[in-house]
Amino acid sequence: MGYDPRTPDGVTAMDDLELANRFERQRPQLSAVAYRMLGSLTEADDAVQESWLRLQRTDAEQIDNLEPWLTTVIARICLNILRSRRTRGEQPLNSFLPEPIIDNPVAGTDPEHEALLADAVGIALQVVLDTLSPAERLAFVLHDMFAVPFDEIAAMVDRSPQATRQLASRARRRVRDAAPPPDPDMTRQRAVVNAYFAAAREGDLEALVAVLDPNVVLRAHRRDGDPLELHGATQVAQGAMNARRFAPYVRPALVNGAAGAVAFDGEQPFAVLAFTVVGDRALAIDVFNDPELVPKLDIHGITPSAAR
Repeated sequence: MGYDPRTPDGVTAMDDLELANRFERQRPQLSAVAYRMLGSLTEADDAVQESWLRLQRTDAEQIDNLEPWLTTVIARICLNILRSRRTRGEQPLNSFLPEPIIDNPVAGTDPEHEALLADAVGIALQVVLDTLSPAERLAFVLHDMFAVPFDEIAAMVDRSPQATRQLASRARRRVRDAAPPPDPDMTRQRAVVNAYFAAAREGDLEALVAVLDPNVVLRAHRRDGDPLELHGATQVAQGAMNARRFAPYVRPALVNGAAGAVAFDGEQPFAVLAFTVVGDRALAIDVFNDPELVPKLDIHGITPSAAR
C-alpha cells in the first residue's frame, strides 16, 4: 500500500503506518468473516479492501476498540452485498458460489488459508449458508462462528436482540439438518475418497455404493443458477460409473480443509471435487467443473503427475 506522507488533517506518515499495521493484524479475521458471509474469495478480498478504505476515512482516535469496529464495518459491507444479490440477482464475477479453497494434501493447508478454514468451513456448510436470508446468515456467522453478542448484531440488521437471536436459531437448525460436521479424522476422510475413486476406476458399482451414505447428495455447481443434484447412493454411484473414464486422472487435494480431489485433462484441471465424509461414508460430494472458471481457481502444487 502507498501512503501520503501527510494527510489533510496533519496526521503523520508514522501514524498512517501504525494504523495500517493494526489493520493488517486484523486482516485474517476480516477475511474469515467475509468468506463465511459471501462464499467468494474475490468478493471477500474486495470487502476487506473496502473496510480499509472506510477506516482511512474515519478519525481513528474516535474508535475505542478497533477489532469490533472493523468486524461491524465488514459485516455491514457483506450484508449490503448479500442484499444486492437477492434484489438484483447479482453474482460475483469470475468465481463460484461457493468458491472452493484448494490446498496440496502433502504440504497441508496454505498459511493464508488457515484463518479462512478455521472451525470447519466446508463446502457443504457454505452451500447451506447460501440458502439463508442475508439477515439469518449475518446473525449465524457473527454469533455462532465469531461470538459477536446479539445486541451488537441487532443494530446491523435493524432488529431487537431477541429477534436477532431467533434469526440465528433458525439458521442454526437449517445448518444442523443439512450440513452435519464432517469426520475430524483426515485419514478416515482420505480412505473414503480413495475408495470412491478406486471403485470408479474398476467400474465396481457395489463398492461405490458401499462408500456412499444412503442419503448422499452430489451437487454439480454452475456459475449461474442452482446446482444440478443427484440424490441417493445408487444414483450417485451410477453417475460416477458414467464418469469413470476420468478417474485415472484424479489427484488428491484438500478442498476447504477436507479430503477432495482435482481432475485433470492433460495438464489442465477441469474439475474440483469436495467430499463431506461422516463416519466411513460420503454424505455429500460437491463438483465444480465449469469449463471457464475451473482453470482460474487457485490450484498450486497439485499436478497431473502427482502421486495418487
